[in-house]
Amino acid sequence: MSISDRQKEERELRKERIFSGALSVFKSKGIDGATMDEIASASGFGKATLYYYFPSKEDVFCGILEKGWSKLLESLEEEIHSDQTPRKTFINILIKLTRNAQKNRNEYEFLFNAPKAITHIEMKDQSWKSYQHRLYATLKGLLDEGIAKGEFPNLDPDLMFKAIGGLFVGLIFMGKDNKDITASDIEKLLNNLITAPKK
Repeated sequence: MSISDRQKEERELRKERIFSGALSVFKSKGIDGATMDEIASASGFGKATLYYYFPSKEDVFCGILEKGWSKLLESLEEEIHSDQTPRKTFINILIKLTRNAQKNRNEYEFLFNAPKAITHIEMKDQSWKSYQHRLYATLKGLLDEGIAKGEFPNLDPDLMFKAIGGLFVGLIFMGKDNKDITASDIEKLLNNLITAPKK
């Protein structure tokens, strides 16, 4: 027996409520401190409903990461396929990421921080990593192209990517105000980070 569109929609809405409840629990208790009881309670469901969709806390983690990273990558498609220069495309992607993160702070904090905390989950259960790797490969590819065209200094792209990533995550999550990040803010960040020292 196949399920109707309405049943599919209701199923997705339940999962959304579970993810939202889980994110609030992870925020207050941490990943290790969160329990399925608390996730069920924060979601407004009984444990039976929670276990119907997710057999373990780790499955909830992976569900949030899969949905979040796929949605994140999809939101950047227009910027990624633009006809801009590599540097301009790189900056536009960082701006879009920052604005997305400021609107969904709990979710983005989880997307960027949780992977470091859940290394015990088997690789086969980490399907979200393919989206994460695609985003990182895209950004690194833009750095490589930008270096080849002289838009970025000729530095090691891996090191540059890690440094930009660290500063970028700090820019999103450590600031107290939620002001919009502009292209000139990102330019300043890039110039401070990757301008070769003057001799």
